[in-house]
Amino acid sequence: MAILGIDVGGTFTDAVLLADGELRAAKVPTVRAQEHSVVKAAAAVGAGEIPLERFTHGTTIATNALLERKGARTAFVGTAGFEHVLHLRRQTRAHLYRLCEEHPQPLVPLERCVGVHERVGPEGLIEPLDLDSLPEFDAEAVAICLLFSFRDSTHERLVAEEVRRRLPDAHVVASHEVAPEFREYERASTTTVDAYLGPALADYLGSLADRCREAGLAEPLVMRSSGGVCTLSEAARHPSLVLVSGPAAGVVGAARIARLAGVENAISLDMGGTSTDVCLIAGGEAGRAAGREVAGLPIRLPTVDLQTVGAGGGSIAWRDAGGALRVGPQSAGADPGPACYGRSGLEPTVTDANLVLGRLPEVLAGGLALDRAAAELALGDFDAQAVVDVVNAEMLRALRLVSVERGHDPRDFALVAFGGAGPLHACALADELDIRKVLVPAAAGVLSALGLVASEERRDRVRSYVIPFEEAGLLPRRGEVDLRYKGQSFELTVPLEGDPAEAFHQAHEERYGYADRERPLELVAVRSAEVTPGPALELHGGEPLEVTGPAVVELDGATCWLPPGWEGVRDGNSTLILTGS
Repeated sequence: MAILGIDVGGTFTDAVLLADGELRAAKVPTVRAQEHSVVKAAAAVGAGEIPLERFTHGTTIATNALLERKGARTAFVGTAGFEHVLHLRRQTRAHLYRLCEEHPQPLVPLERCVGVHERVGPEGLIEPLDLDSLPEFDAEAVAICLLFSFRDSTHERLVAEEVRRRLPDAHVVASHEVAPEFREYERASTTTVDAYLGPALADYLGSLADRCREAGLAEPLVMRSSGGVCTLSEAARHPSLVLVSGPAAGVVGAARIARLAGVENAISLDMGGTSTDVCLIAGGEAGRAAGREVAGLPIRLPTVDLQTVGAGGGSIAWRDAGGALRVGPQSAGADPGPACYGRSGLEPTVTDANLVLGRLPEVLAGGLALDRAAAELALGDFDAQAVVDVVNAEMLRALRLVSVERGHDPRDFALVAFGGAGPLHACALADELDIRKVLVPAAAGVLSALGLVASEERRDRVRSYVIPFEEAGLLPRRGEVDLRYKGQSFELTVPLEGDPAEAFHQAHEERYGYADRERPLELVAVRSAEVTPGPALELHGGEPLEVTGPAVVELDGATCWLPPGWEGVRDGNSTLILTGS
């Protein structure tokens, strides 16, 4: 049995191959045409020499295309009178205390937002569909979102057929296909993002399939944002499914590492070159959410409950108008990268600061030699320790958001540090949160790729109801249910197993401080998933190691820094367990 996982990052592409109980890992530089990096990484671990049972790929192509606004020329079709929903949004301010802050511009300009005469209400048909009322327009991608199509998709299907007839080369997405949930704006936003990214991701995935075929590799599966996997064709049809593909794989890997170390409650800390992703893992399972925002746009799809901040090894240090030191979110990226990479980079970065502080070796994993003199020159009058302190403060904000601000005491959790830069900062962050245990996997630098190997196969489903709970009838025995008190605008998600009503009352009391068991409940949605467990994963024990801070520990794909007061032990396990005094 051989399982391959390849995660493409901004600087390196990581590969992990699990074959007959042996784990092989490799890092290769990421090139602009990322499909070539994937094939090269597969060759580096010898994947072409062994028949593959499964090949899973994590990518940020869709995320980057959305962040950089490099998607297709998209049109939006809505119910006449509601065609401007993307621009109307929720009528809330972009920031509570910054009255002049702008919302992100919609992906579709007003002139390409059109309406079609029809109307379906919660009780059924109100106005018949008039396809002749659909105006002519031209676009590379089309998003269709009609009122109440989550309850009756008949009109939406007919409009989609008409648009595909008129624009046979366009990528057309209807909301019932990707996000059949109530809340019109979030559904419209998700559908528009899905359509906008379709052509770009389809081109990449098509090229990836061709390169893999030429290299004798199996066609890869793609990691979903929810932590499961989907086929290339599914990802090409609905790119919104894989928006946080790579980071989700890292959380899967962190949860598996924590479980192997006998730790049920942990917080994952994935610090790469551009950003840091954190996620709470409770009871051995990564937290999941019904949706999230990406680039300021709501995406209503199941996702691993990540929080991301623009803090990475390549984050650039700068001073604002008041002279205060800031770090990120701008990043030196992979090209030219930090100044110490010796690729003509001139901006001071977090990696440069760590090198000057003596926390990095002369040669990084992947054979990249570091230039200390270039790092010192780039930093100039910036204090290296201050740069590290500022970027740590940014990561602390995300760690507190997933723990303290949600009612969890971080002292009850271990920190799982990975990514190329995560183990460099983990102990300092743990000290701030009074966390006494940090897990640093031997495969910290390639843990996202390891998560791709260990990932389950998962198919998520959601059905919207918006009816009194007592009228719901027979519900699935497993899954989750969105409930709220009648008259409320927002719901809580609780397990279907046991007594969902009582679970909701308890969750409401924990979140808001009270519960009203006499008040009627409303069923909003039922969420279920078909899950096939991932392969068994056993990590071979590493060389015994005991180390006391201050110390630098070089790993295969990352570097770990132990400040004074911290000790590290690896005894019969490949994971380095750090404990603070």
